[in-house]
Amino acid sequence: MTKNILHAIQRWFPIWLLLFSTGCMDDDSLWVTENQLVDGVSKGVFIVNEGNLMYNNASLSFYDLGNDTLYNDIFFNANALPLGDVALSMQIRDSLGYIVINNSGRIYVIDINTFELKGKITSLTSPRHIHFVSDTKAYVSDLYARAITIINPQTLEITGTIETHNPDGQFFQHSSEQMVQYGDYVFANSWSFDNTILVIDSRTDQLVTKLEVGVQPRSMVIDRKGKFWVLCDGGYQGNPFGHERPSLLRINSQTFETEQVFEFEINDYPRHMTTNAAQDTIYFVNRHLWRKSIYDDAPPEIFITSPYQQVFNSGFYSVGVDPVTSEIYLSDARDMVQPGSVYRINPSGEITDTLRVGIIPGWFDFN
Repeated sequence: MTKNILHAIQRWFPIWLLLFSTGCMDDDSLWVTENQLVDGVSKGVFIVNEGNLMYNNASLSFYDLGNDTLYNDIFFNANALPLGDVALSMQIRDSLGYIVINNSGRIYVIDINTFELKGKITSLTSPRHIHFVSDTKAYVSDLYARAITIINPQTLEITGTIETHNPDGQFFQHSSEQMVQYGDYVFANSWSFDNTILVIDSRTDQLVTKLEVGVQPRSMVIDRKGKFWVLCDGGYQGNPFGHERPSLLRINSQTFETEQVFEFEINDYPRHMTTNAAQDTIYFVNRHLWRKSIYDDAPPEIFITSPYQQVFNSGFYSVGVDPVTSEIYLSDARDMVQPGSVYRINPSGEITDTLRVGIIPGWFDFN
């Protein structure tokens, strides 16, 4: 079922030429602001707004489901501190939220009820995502370090690394991005100039094997059957590593064998994937919002149609699904300069609300 959200909206292009004029700001500099904490927060959605590279304008929004209220810039308002340069992802563990700030090379840890800063992890090269193995061990992926950092979430200390360096490769490999776990094995996708899934034994913190997939694996999920899905964007024209049709792969998490492959058009650019509450339906952004049932061999179908014209990397930006209600949160980064929008959509595909958030809403986490 295809549903249109809005009439066509004129889309601007990012003003990247202005980036050279702005340097990295000091993330530890305190600013004067009024503290506007939310009282009694119990259930809601955190929206991580990336901001622009080198502008130090990342931000964190929170939509309180209890009182149907959106709060923007909650980290800044609670701590009188800018969030940093390119907030890429966030994970909640118990009552704490771990916000990964990519270009600032750090992770901020906040109380998810008051939004107050509780600590930080520094000395990271280019962190992307955090994955919790246990209460005392977590992995942090990295774009440039060619290693996954091991940290202790309780002490916020770095305790080791997992080397991912490929000395035989022509390119600077292997980076690491998202991480998912099945049993004792953690899967990490290598997106940058790569076509590799890294398989790590979480008991020994060792890289045990590598799986070859499509060019530039972008996002991953595990479904309710334990199957491992990988979304590959296929690269781009002129990419020195290669350019091919993007693909969605289903992989057996135990044998590591590829069981199914769906291909898209050569100029498509899929980028973000998640599952519904039952983990039996996959949603991903490929300009439009697509969905795929895990119970049949039918190809994915367009579920929500993008209002934008078909150009490279246009359309919706990211998607999140409430792990209890299966309500969909679909982001529109607009021109990547002005504040973005997030559409709340029920599982039937009907829009229930539109939220105006920060610049480039790229990640959702649910409390």
